[in-house]
Amino acid sequence: MREILDAVAAGDLSPAEAETELAGYATTGAGRFDAARERRSGVPEAVLADGKTPAEVADLAATAIETTDRAIVTRIDGDQATAVRRELAGVAPAATVRWDERSHWLVAATPDFERPTLDASVAVVTAGTSDAVPAGEAAMIAREMGATVRRVDDVGVASIARTLDAVDALRDNDVLVVAAGREGALPTVVAGLVDTPVVGLPVSTGYGHGGAGEAALSGMLQSCTALSVVNVDAGFTAGVQAGLIARQVDAARGTDGE
Repeated sequence: MREILDAVAAGDLSPAEAETELAGYATTGAGRFDAARERRSGVPEAVLADGKTPAEVADLAATAIETTDRAIVTRIDGDQATAVRRELAGVAPAATVRWDERSHWLVAATPDFERPTLDASVAVVTAGTSDAVPAGEAAMIAREMGATVRRVDDVGVASIARTLDAVDALRDNDVLVVAAGREGALPTVVAGLVDTPVVGLPVSTGYGHGGAGEAALSGMLQSCTALSVVNVDAGFTAGVQAGLIARQVDAARGTDGE
């Protein structure tokens, strides 16, 4: 503890960094940022922008940069992204900022940040173009966890030939995240065609009875083939599950190579 206090006194460590070292999190006016989450669980901490003001999102993103050299923000809109860019331009002008307007995520990192690299691949698969929003969120977090991410898009079962044409590409991966709306059939079909783990991601497309993702979720939960399922539109969770599997694949390959 004395070393940490001496570093703060010398200006080598900020109060937020010191708090992170001592408590595992940093306290801001917008909440507490869990800077130790990735070290503890292998999952990077992310800021959920939904329900927060632009100033609160920017404050938490700046704290993330200060304590971990990276900020991941999900469900972020244009005003919030502008606020984050403005804040980081002041506190971390050398940071790179990537904002995906379609999938509503933002990732910023300083030049000192080294993203992990895993010897494992994750394919993020969509039944149709409408599934791109949560699928993009899943792809982002799996990539930030170090996996090689591949996209296989628009292969829904409305034309089963599209699905069958993609089978070889799907099999050439260590884990699949399969996003589908309406009745959610694609993950069930894919899981019967591959020997890799499948994470079903129900999407809130579709309308009428069972719309808004309800039928998709129910269909995946009732799947005759074996797959795991996350909540409706839970792209972050699906990507994290795939990333954790990828970490185990990478570890096994590392062990095999020794």
